[in-house]
Amino acid sequence: MGEGGGEGGRELDFWSFVDLAGGRLAEEFGFPHRLATRLLLTLNRASAIVTYDLESTVHRPRGHSWAAFRLLFVTWIAGPLEPGRAATLAGMSRAAVSNLAKTLVADGMMVRTKGERDGRSVILSLTERGGQAMLEIFAGQNERERQWASVLTETEQDILIMLLDKLIAGRVQFDVRERS
Repeated sequence: MGEGGGEGGRELDFWSFVDLAGGRLAEEFGFPHRLATRLLLTLNRASAIVTYDLESTVHRPRGHSWAAFRLLFVTWIAGPLEPGRAATLAGMSRAAVSNLAKTLVADGMMVRTKGERDGRSVILSLTERGGQAMLEIFAGQNERERQWASVLTETEQDILIMLLDKLIAGRVQFDVRERS
């Protein structure tokens, strides 16, 4: 490896790194699934870029993290929820929801009330302030989503959604670990 972090001294960007990884993994180490590696590296990279952009342009300026937005969003859309259900919908651990809820309650965005099921159950819901904030927050989020999506035609957007749905649905064919 050269000094520039790349092969032969050239500076690597993400795509040249993906090409380098595919070549080395296949040719030097004998891993045969080069296209699968490229697909998942690209999918993870796209997700990370979009998530970071949304967090840094929409949520951090409003004093929230991406995780806090996800919890606020599912509670806003689905209505009052038990923390476990909120965790499932937001794709988070129950511990993360519990910690975020404490902060959001302290910020006046959420309220925790006793559930009806038993003395230990809790229900998370947005306060009036939280609901009003979500209208403003999601307006910024939705505009940024539009900007991201606008590089694809509506047909391309539909195709990408269909392909991602197919990829996700295919997880039943092997032992996938996921938050539930």
